[in-house]
Amino acid sequence: AIEDVELIINNPDSKTGEGEIWARGPNVMKGYYKEPEMTAEVLTADGWFRTGDLGVLDENKNLFIKGRLKNMIVGASGENIYPEEIESVINNFRFVVESLVVQQKGKLVALVHLNMEELEKKYLHLRQDMADKADKYEERKQELLAELQEYVNSQVSKFSQINRIVRQQVPFQKTATLKIKRYLYT
Repeated sequence: AIEDVELIINNPDSKTGEGEIWARGPNVMKGYYKEPEMTAEVLTADGWFRTGDLGVLDENKNLFIKGRLKNMIVGASGENIYPEEIESVINNFRFVVESLVVQQKGKLVALVHLNMEELEKKYLHLRQDMADKADKYEERKQELLAELQEYVNSQVSKFSQINRIVRQQVPFQKTATLKIKRYLYT
């Protein structure tokens, strides 16, 4: 935390130490203008701001943010799964522009938007050399998604593994601050 700012983990999990990050200090707002109900939702009576972020503090008081409380997925055995952590791994894979991890029928599914321009440049020869085999290009895209799934699952914990990857044909809809409107895809 920066100078004069206090951070605590509210109601930390006894095993992991993870909980909601609360902050208090001179930089924290006093409340929403003429909105006492909204203010009461995010500020405690003694001035703690409920950030809505999940995190953990280490022994040196370094803060590690895990994800948003409202985005957290509870796994089949009760483990906390943070889609943002998995999305970070996915987004580092070649040809991936952006991704979104959601839960569908109890399984983790990654919606992935690929950089089709780059993909087409790399595999242009397939389209030219095999004009009569148009399926070959589509097959390579499917191989790429399978490779992505294998890569992601080797980088994340067992309970955070992706069960299926679905190609998102068009860019995700975003807010004015360019964050994906997650609620549209869950």
